[in-house]
Amino acid sequence: MSGGPSGFHNAPVTRAFVLLTAALTIFFGIQGRSSAIGLSYQDIFKKLHLWKLITSVFGFSSTPELVFGLYLLYYFRIFERQIGSNKYSVFILFSVIVSSLLGILALAFLKDPALYVLASGPYGVIFSSFLPFYFDIPVSSRFRIFGI
Repeated sequence: MSGGPSGFHNAPVTRAFVLLTAALTIFFGIQGRSSAIGLSYQDIFKKLHLWKLITSVFGFSSTPELVFGLYLLYYFRIFERQIGSNKYSVFILFSVIVSSLLGILALAFLKDPALYVLASGPYGVIFSSFLPFYFDIPVSSRFRIFGI
């Protein structure tokens, strides 16, 4: 998969986002607290650990998630090159805010303090980047598997 020029050439927002995500994940991983990054009902509504709203957006909870997630963020840098750094930073900010609000609403709706912990990581940015990817990147080849 070719995503244009190699590296983070003309993609400073993506570079900063990838570096921040990698640094925060490695920092919590070294401390052995990578599984505690995710949001839970108790953290937000009972203990008021509001700092977890930020760490849960930028930190993955495992190394495979980190590798695959950073690869996707790196690949989606083509959108920053297409629309510019200012618009792409607004896109990232909007994706982070909407995904965080939806996660908080889900926790408030479920209200079970013991069972539900939301996955940590920039999944809002990753999955919202699939929409422009689907519409902007042309299909290179179509194929069928078992006639489907």
